[in-house]
Amino acid sequence: MTRAIRRTKKTMSNSPEQIIDTSLLVERKRRAARRAVAGADFLMARAADDLAERLATVGRRFAKAAALFCVTPAGRDAVLASGKVDEAVRIETDAAFLGDEAGIVAVPGHVPLAPDSIDLAVSLLSLQDENDIPGMLIQIRRALKPDGLFLGAMAGAGTLAELRESLLAAEAELSGGASPRIVPFADVREMGALLQRAGFALPVADVETVTLRYATMFDLMADLRAMGAANPLSGRSRRPATRQLFARAARIYEERFSDPDGRIRATFSFIWMSGWAPDVSQPKPLRPGSADISLAKILGESKDK
Repeated sequence: MTRAIRRTKKTMSNSPEQIIDTSLLVERKRRAARRAVAGADFLMARAADDLAERLATVGRRFAKAAALFCVTPAGRDAVLASGKVDEAVRIETDAAFLGDEAGIVAVPGHVPLAPDSIDLAVSLLSLQDENDIPGMLIQIRRALKPDGLFLGAMAGAGTLAELRESLLAAEAELSGGASPRIVPFADVREMGALLQRAGFALPVADVETVTLRYATMFDLMADLRAMGAANPLSGRSRRPATRQLFARAARIYEERFSDPDGRIRATFSFIWMSGWAPDVSQPKPLRPGSADISLAKILGESKDK
């Protein structure tokens, strides 16, 4: 299941119902930060390394950057370590994520920056948790100065597909139905279109897929809890899941997604996005009919040869 449009749905009273329970999500990430498990931020560390590599290919400097809702200092640290940024600020949804560092605490879903106020915006592994992804992208683009750059990574379609299938199959088998347990992720085509819709120039979206291996499904779920990434869906079942459900899901996971050595696979697909705030200095496509030589003439000359 993929979803890149605004993640709300209308109830009978026409009031919007959020797909992501933002308060629960922030609380779980706060708890994970409070009970920090060594090495649990390995996906964020990988994303920060990738960010550094992508920023290294950009041939310009940035006076002011903002790291948006990365939960850890990894995004801010990566842009400063690049040597291409003079100043960087962290923006988080809770003061606990900032620790003793300076930064800005923002209402979830809101970018508290004035229009045309930053030169670079980065976001690592947070956009998938937004109820209004298009709105967030528009806010980021507005905060950028002309010719400012946005670089971001988010979990995309295919992430935790094995866990999703195993839980759904187990619950359907045991109870005849299933409740949502994994966030619906957008795919790369949708995100490319949303960058363009948000007003970014030269938008690019690509995918990097990482396959991790675990001894059991429970080890994977322990990592997710340590990341604060347990089920944040508003439509989740309020009844505690039973041991029987998880035991059956673990067996299905092993049956369908294990390697010959018995270890199971877990897929994480990261959508990387880049886009520039429009500026007159940027290259633009030629107007139709403005070419100095026609394609027909070129093809004709090619045939003559």
